[in-house]
Amino acid sequence: MKLVCLQHVAFEGPAWIGSWAGEKGLALETVGLYRGDPLPRPADFDGLVVMGGPMGANDGYRFHWMDPEKELIAQAVLKGKRVLGICLGAQLIAASLGSRVYPNPKKEIGWFPLDRAAGADASIFGSMLPRRFTALHWHGDTFDLPPGAVHLASTPACVNQAFAFKDTVLGLQFHLEATRQGTEALIENCRDELVPAAAVQSEQEIRTGYGFLEGTHALMDKLLAQLFLNV
Repeated sequence: MKLVCLQHVAFEGPAWIGSWAGEKGLALETVGLYRGDPLPRPADFDGLVVMGGPMGANDGYRFHWMDPEKELIAQAVLKGKRVLGICLGAQLIAASLGSRVYPNPKKEIGWFPLDRAAGADASIFGSMLPRRFTALHWHGDTFDLPPGAVHLASTPACVNQAFAFKDTVLGLQFHLEATRQGTEALIENCRDELVPAAAVQSEQEIRTGYGFLEGTHALMDKLLAQLFLNV
């Protein structure tokens, strides 16, 4: 199993996903779109990981690689490749499957609890989610569920937090892959987004949530194993 990780900015890498892949002996190649690395072909990988970033899924006019990236994702899904999207990555998957991506009524930044969606058990991934769990959020956009997708999780601030498609594609708005180092990089590079609001925590509040990392990594491990090992 060879994984390719599409990275949109230097400060949002595979994080815990990289640690997990190394532990399982899986090859993980990181493609830095922000630094001009060429997109791979579907034949070049078995699994695709699409990371987050501060740009939007509709910003192809700003980033020359974004529309070709969406086409790559669509081809990978069509060919039955295993695909994981995190935050922007989930939005790009939704867009590549024909769904609308647009600004959420409010930004959601910080550690907030999610509820498993009604009907989530229709997907193997949904059955693995706790009824309620807390994860790191850092997003301002949302998406409509792709046709045929299973809704997996929601928060009061953002209904469509996760979806599965054909048990080979998983989109997560939230950051189960986050590490302490990666979160500090987010704070450093996106500090201007931490404007006080009901669903936006302060730097200090975000840092007090590092105790959740053990639980989020354990859940990430389970989802990654189902997606990339149970093939």
